[in-house]
Amino acid sequence: MVQDIYIIDNTQSVLNLLKHIFKKDVDYQFISVKTTELNYALKNIPDMIIIDEDTIDMDIVELCKIIRENEDNSITPIVVISSDWEKEHRLKILRQSIEYFIIKPIDQEYLYFTITNMLRLLKSNRRISPLTGLPGNVQIQAEMKKRLLNKEKFAMFYFDLDNFKAYNDTYGFANGDEIIKFTARTIVENIHSIGQEDCFIGHIGGDDFVAIIGEADYEEICQNIISEFDKYVVSYYNNDDVQKGYIEVANRRGIIEQFPITSISIGVVESIPGRFKNTLEIGEVGAQVKHQAKSIMGSTYVINRRKV
Repeated sequence: MVQDIYIIDNTQSVLNLLKHIFKKDVDYQFISVKTTELNYALKNIPDMIIIDEDTIDMDIVELCKIIRENEDNSITPIVVISSDWEKEHRLKILRQSIEYFIIKPIDQEYLYFTITNMLRLLKSNRRISPLTGLPGNVQIQAEMKKRLLNKEKFAMFYFDLDNFKAYNDTYGFANGDEIIKFTARTIVENIHSIGQEDCFIGHIGGDDFVAIIGEADYEEICQNIISEFDKYVVSYYNNDDVQKGYIEVANRRGIIEQFPITSISIGVVESIPGRFKNTLEIGEVGAQVKHQAKSIMGSTYVINRRKV
């Protein structure tokens, strides 16, 4: 996925330098914004913000404070570039939780590796789930909010496994973790195969996943995920259970119950500009749609396309 780096540089001198330094790197996109356009930059939740102090028309400390206090950009890394060598000035800026202060004249190699190494580390740290390597709730909410604010048309996919607790009780949590990783791979591979660069996939926790996808054939995506999931999930069961089509688990009263092979339920909510006011409204509809999908036996999906 392309990394969006916003440059607060009223003369675009740093922007032009960065485009030159990164001319062979297609994974980075540099976007210039003036201080008067700060709200635009924060709304889009960039991967990094670089400020050229020498060209801005407001107090650098105040500017850094505004960015850092913005809820959605609380962990967005900030780099300040300046010709002010004074130690106390640098410390005053760094006290605002700014990650790096680079002194002019700019060493191009130093700037290059500062940016790439910081984003590599941030990408690693943002992968909240150590099991699947996918972003967690903070990034999921931020991504939803960004698309709502930008008035984009997109769809929220909610994934949940059926009869997964029974599987864990029978085969153990280690094997259960393998099914969760398999589910993540299945979702990621099928969504990435549609060729959209701005797709987002997150792991809420346990056997719950989400995906955010722009305009696409949502039915085909669901069908492909279900087809692959059902084909390979049986490899996580022993032959006897596969032949029976279910596993037997004793409930709290000691009565044996039968639970079908784990399946996947998908609830999809289309969001068009003006339909939802906030992420909570999307989540409420998503919970309803996922519940409808889970009420149907086996792997299935339900798509909510209501416009209002």
